[in-house]
Amino acid sequence: MDDVLPAGCTVSVEDAPDPDDVRRVEEGLNAYNDQYAPCFNLRRLAVFLRDEEGALAGGLVGGTYWGWLYVSDLWIRETQRRRGWGARVLRAAEEAALARGCRHVHLDTMSFQALPFYLKQGYTVFGALENMPQGQTRYYLKKDLAEPAAALSELEPTMGP
Repeated sequence: MDDVLPAGCTVSVEDAPDPDDVRRVEEGLNAYNDQYAPCFNLRRLAVFLRDEEGALAGGLVGGTYWGWLYVSDLWIRETQRRRGWGARVLRAAEEAALARGCRHVHLDTMSFQALPFYLKQGYTVFGALENMPQGQTRYYLKKDLAEPAAALSELEPTMGP
């Protein structure tokens, strides 16, 4: 049976929606979610890597909520890669998440990005979306942080050629 909209209702697709409309949808969903999973407690988290001159050489952006760290972006400048900086930045975020009471991490990466890196850091794949984009795969990974992570001093970057 088809759903019937009340008289006068319309459905619209908008490329440039009114920010107030977007906010009201988000608030509506959050109010519903709070009935089942209250205390969302979203807090932004950022870790930055800076070079000798103080210029940004990489970083991680994400947030913590419901006892989880979500890593939305992790980037290291090409000239600083394969020197241990990515592992150190990721570990710093994990340590900060532990300090906030988180015990788990989740993130996603593309097949052309950093899957081997995350697997090496102890992450496991729990899902994959093939052909996202066409010919590539998007991987969803997680890691438990229940055990105390190694101290940052143990993760000194290696100096490669």
